[in-house]
Amino acid sequence: MTRIEKKFAALRAEGRKAFVSYIMAGDPDLATSLELMRGLPDAGVDVIELGMPFTDPMADGPTIQLAGQRALEGGQTLQKTLDMVAEFRKGDAETPIVMMGYYNPIYSRGVDTFLADAKAAGVDGLIVVDLPPEEDVELCIPAQKAGINFIRLATPTTDDRRLPKVLQNTSGFVYYVSITGITGAAAAQATDVGPEVARIKAATDLPVIVGFGIRTPETSRAIASVADGAVVGSAIVKMVEEGKPVPEILAFVAGLAEGAHSA
Repeated sequence: MTRIEKKFAALRAEGRKAFVSYIMAGDPDLATSLELMRGLPDAGVDVIELGMPFTDPMADGPTIQLAGQRALEGGQTLQKTLDMVAEFRKGDAETPIVMMGYYNPIYSRGVDTFLADAKAAGVDGLIVVDLPPEEDVELCIPAQKAGINFIRLATPTTDDRRLPKVLQNTSGFVYYVSITGITGAAAAQATDVGPEVARIKAATDLPVIVGFGIRTPETSRAIASVADGAVVGSAIVKMVEEGKPVPEILAFVAGLAEGAHSA
């Protein structure tokens, strides 16, 4: 079992929902983002999504786009992101880490090299938003063979005909995007999300985690109540953009985590 699978098995045994947080590697700088990352588990984060900065993040709204730009301008690279994971692992061997981003930097490095380096650093899963299921031989299947979960996104436009294709090689969990559009664009509504999560869960035994549009503990609780957990990214990244100190950001994260955990 991967760390992701172990974490969700433990949460299921405890009857608890998951809280997943996203931060951008290297934003606003490497040291600060590593400090923030190290503090996330104690703030109640069950799974960390670590963004790989990229020049053309097509699925992301302005908040995460700007975070990627700040990171790149500060000298963040894919190698430094992997190094960040390895550094985190020196003090935490348990918390699952999912690297999230786009295929180009991985392709440029070479898939086999990247997967070997990611596994060695302590990466547990990948979310690569611009690789559809039709391209599974590129990265998804090699990642699974390397022992790294490949997590797929399902969206409100993923109909019953498309869903089996999306799920066929997915592992770890399914990430349901609660809204149509880009990250940070609108508020998630549990009344809209619940039936969609139920539809996906009828087609897979994997946990279904919901992200996009969650900014408050109340929404985190509401969304987690109709899913297996909640993901928050833009609201956390916005605090980094505003220059808030790490302890203040972690206090905000703790409130979001408590919301999900109380569902």
